[in-house]
Amino acid sequence: MRVLAVVPARGGSAGVPLKNLALVGGVPLVTRAVRACLRAELVDQVVVSTDHDGIAETARQAGATVVERPAELSGATASSESAVLHALDALGEDPEVVVLVQATSAFIDPGDLSAAVRKVLDGEADSVVSGLPTHEFLWTAAGGGVNHDPAVRQRRQDRAPEFRENGAFYVMRTAGLREHGHRFFGEIAVQPVPTQHAVEIDNPEDLELVRALAPFIDQPEPIDVDAVITDFDGVHTDDRAYVDSDGREMVLVSRSDGMGVSLLKRSGVKVLIMSTEQNPVVAARARKLGVPVLQGLADKRTVLADWLRIEGLDPARVAYVGNDVNDLGPMSEVGWPVATPDAHPRVRAAARVVLTSAGGTGAVRELCDRVVAARPEPEPAPAAVRTRPHFAPVAIGDVLVGDGEPVYVIGEIGINHNGDIDLARQLIDVAAEAGCQAVKFQKRTPAICVPEEQKGQIRQTPWGEMTYLEYKERTEFGRDEYTQIAKYCDERGLHWFASPWDVPSVEFLEDMNVLVHKIASASVADHELLRALAATGKPLILSTGMSTLSEIDAAVEILGTDKLIMMHATSTYPLPPEEANLRTITTLKERYGVPVGYSGHERGLQISLAAVTLGAVTVERHITLDRTMWGSDHAASLEPSGLEHLVRDIRIIEQAMGDGVKRVFPGEEAPKARLRRVTV
Repeated sequence: MRVLAVVPARGGSAGVPLKNLALVGGVPLVTRAVRACLRAELVDQVVVSTDHDGIAETARQAGATVVERPAELSGATASSESAVLHALDALGEDPEVVVLVQATSAFIDPGDLSAAVRKVLDGEADSVVSGLPTHEFLWTAAGGGVNHDPAVRQRRQDRAPEFRENGAFYVMRTAGLREHGHRFFGEIAVQPVPTQHAVEIDNPEDLELVRALAPFIDQPEPIDVDAVITDFDGVHTDDRAYVDSDGREMVLVSRSDGMGVSLLKRSGVKVLIMSTEQNPVVAARARKLGVPVLQGLADKRTVLADWLRIEGLDPARVAYVGNDVNDLGPMSEVGWPVATPDAHPRVRAAARVVLTSAGGTGAVRELCDRVVAARPEPEPAPAAVRTRPHFAPVAIGDVLVGDGEPVYVIGEIGINHNGDIDLARQLIDVAAEAGCQAVKFQKRTPAICVPEEQKGQIRQTPWGEMTYLEYKERTEFGRDEYTQIAKYCDERGLHWFASPWDVPSVEFLEDMNVLVHKIASASVADHELLRALAATGKPLILSTGMSTLSEIDAAVEILGTDKLIMMHATSTYPLPPEEANLRTITTLKERYGVPVGYSGHERGLQISLAAVTLGAVTVERHITLDRTMWGSDHAASLEPSGLEHLVRDIRIIEQAMGDGVKRVFPGEEAPKARLRRVTV
């Protein structure tokens, strides 16, 4: 061994009780010192000399060797050199260089430490001390200049820097330390350290200062946790609320947060939203993200502790992100307290990590990315235990659609708006309030789509007698209506898209910058339309009703599978149960290797819910305000209460499906202890 680092860390401290275990950035000071040494390229081994069991255990967990420090070397008058010499003797080692590292310096740069060691190894110095470059003017109490002549006021640039010893580390030749008994001997050099690294903790005020600095000085690192809990206001939002003339409250969120949460859940990390507010917007956002929410909480700390116990989670492996003082309680319960950059100063000071993105502008996404970065790549399950194929999800905007992701629920408005933009807005409200992620319309160029023999047929409509072509044109939305729809869907937090029935409609929707295109079952064999859709490069959702496998094969040959989602469907309106054929969901997954959902036209909810249990990754249902309204699709549509129940039950099923790993759950422990009879 050439270089040994010794961290003296006794249990006693006059200024700050048990100072070496004080948390800075959520990490004990002794751990920070050990980590800095282990990361220093030239340090071979790290030893912590202590008389305290708690410090010893913390040091071992950080990767250090522990030397028990005798009582006679643990008092307030014992020198650090005596601890270093005792450690050398206890180890029976005589390295070329020994480094004395003080845990009371929270921001030791491993690069600075290695540079100081290099000076001794290369023969430039026998002893090196860390110091802060300074041009300060020092005065005596009597008004005399210590390092300057008061009569000759020099400019800063005219004065050579002096160095203030900051106590972070001391590098020495071991032989010289043994010979002289103290850290300064022979040729002495200074290793400069930056101002932000030079704070030494002697009193509680110093400790508060470094805690406030830690989030801004510590380098970002992956956050290795098993669960992420977030506050809502100020974390998912920018902490502002928008209230319209009807008293409805809206908030600003970041779409990127949705993708982050999806990636997080896909990696196996549990997610929970906690809020003191009892506000429908909190529940609505949680539904869209597909995560549980606890709101209207008076004591978040107690609720969090209970939730961690029920979930069987180690608090040290949990992150909580907050922004205000009511988050201090739950932050103190977890190993990774996290704050937004605009959080209350006390919250920032208590945080182990301060994010760079503010609430509502990507804070949740930033945290998710750092958590995912710490997760190992999941190993594929052995073929023998796979119960169904598992394919990579498809990204639709900020949402992943696929196995292992929340079911993507689409409220199909289709032509149920009857050409009325106000009715379309009401249906968008129905979808948003039920918890859907998207609404879908239909887009046609009637002159192309209406067969010649039908164009002149007379139809009875709510607007009087007219030809079928006139009727289709009367109910078709144009650019003005879809611009309003796009804006309103964005305000309600919904994706929107449409089924184009002809090539000009594809071009129209591309101009509207939709996120995804839906291919109606009637268009599976329209290869001209399919080629136009494939050329967009957008994700595509292909309904397969009224289609044979050979027809679907030909469509897939054109569309490709990289961004394709299929929908099992039977194009009977309304759909009788005996024609649902839900096991086709598995058939399509196995044949085409893409995520598969379900587009339903039945009355009721049972068939759609059964599709979810069979692996449907998305569910699409027609929606209406009233099934008795005029129009061809209303009778097979869900009314608002039905849609709300559908989304609710889908989310319950998702939770109930679990991961397939047999285990004893916390709720079973008490009945097991009371009822289980074991015999041999």
